[in-house]
Amino acid sequence: MKDLYLYPVRSSRQKRGSRFRGFISNGVYRDIASSSADAIRGVQEERLKQHLDYCLKHSPYYRRILKNEDVNLGLDGLSQLPFTQKSDIEKCNDDFCAVSLEKIRDIVLSSGTTGKPTKVMYTEYDLKRLAYNEEKAFIACGITSEDIALLTCTLDRCFVAGLAYFLGMRALGAAAIRNGHGTLESHAQVIERMNPTVIVGVPTFLRKLGLYLMDKNINPTQMSVSKLICIGEPLRDKKLRSLKVNRDLEDIWQAKTFSTYASSETVTTFCECIYQAGGHLHPDLAIVEIIDDKDRPAPTGTVGEIVLTPLAVEGMPLIRFKTQDVSFLIDKPCACGRNSLRLGPILGRKNEMMKVRGTTLYPQAIYSALEEIEGISDYFITVTKESDLSENIRISVALKDKTCGVGFIQDVLQARLRVKPEIEIKDHQWVKEQVYTVESRKPVRFLDKRGLSQNTTVPDCTD
Repeated sequence: MKDLYLYPVRSSRQKRGSRFRGFISNGVYRDIASSSADAIRGVQEERLKQHLDYCLKHSPYYRRILKNEDVNLGLDGLSQLPFTQKSDIEKCNDDFCAVSLEKIRDIVLSSGTTGKPTKVMYTEYDLKRLAYNEEKAFIACGITSEDIALLTCTLDRCFVAGLAYFLGMRALGAAAIRNGHGTLESHAQVIERMNPTVIVGVPTFLRKLGLYLMDKNINPTQMSVSKLICIGEPLRDKKLRSLKVNRDLEDIWQAKTFSTYASSETVTTFCECIYQAGGHLHPDLAIVEIIDDKDRPAPTGTVGEIVLTPLAVEGMPLIRFKTQDVSFLIDKPCACGRNSLRLGPILGRKNEMMKVRGTTLYPQAIYSALEEIEGISDYFITVTKESDLSENIRISVALKDKTCGVGFIQDVLQARLRVKPEIEIKDHQWVKEQVYTVESRKPVRFLDKRGLSQNTTVPDCTD
């Protein structure tokens, strides 16, 4: 792999935490994302060719899948190659490994289409790439080697997120506090004792942590925290306006918030910069596409499914991986000086799309509307099939008080979403038990009872 990809390393003159890392030009590092569109395209063309050649030579799965495909068409021809789906990885898991097992250094688990976890395997090279990927993301947020970061995401249980953020902070030269899935009390003690300047975690948890501190007569705004790196949940809507959870975080902590997006399979992060206007793509590490509901390339700015081709991956390289996540691309240059594509907020999951009497919507739109209603303390959505053209939505809510009722909630949702779902008022503890389960690391707010089958038609791995 060393001969195939030049992994960026620091020169002896470069200080730890320096902003620019990427490609060498006359002995000086420059971030390729700050180059011209033509320069970025040139780098991606070269790396895509290397990537496809590597897949054909080393991946049993892609040798079989691509044997009749023309893989020399470049970026313009990428859309002619077949997609890779989660169900493919689930069924042919071992065939995606492109190295001997003795080269594997870390194995994580990702959720499969049937609930059975699938292996994602990383080599030493992949772990260095992972660190580089996260380091670039943190640099964009303005984090430096002088920062101290509290990680509230776990490094165990075969998850990759905590490991990725730890490696990124370490590569940057910042100090990391690995408190993981600790209690609110333990995080509060860490914050008071160790004075972190950055916290990495799920937005709703960071809000809960801030409120916990306030209940203990500890003012979060007087703490050392100046930045919140938010994972797993969006902070902004389609127009990049702050959602309520983001406004709450900024108000509680008086800190700057940054949204990130990544997945175990693609090992590539989209993270906001200091201007908070979409997640920046690292163009030397991935190619991103947006496709419509007929799997055709969608114009820039159009909402569709995210498809990623991660570049420079050694252990489990992928081509055109369908993430099932829905968003859109922004191609205007950012005020930070980077010219690479940016990814908008995650608007939902493709398999979570609902149709209600002619209106198409995603759960995130309902979440955003419910978050704006002060009287609601918690909630989740259950969707069932009404007919081939429409579905029923039932929202179970717990109320803080009696300031709002079923009619008021329905009126708010109809005004915002053009639908009037069924609302049921439930006990707070009961709703909490449905949302925060031991089986899931994230709140479960969407229960799909439609009985939709997943498309799992993939080549027979025994061929």
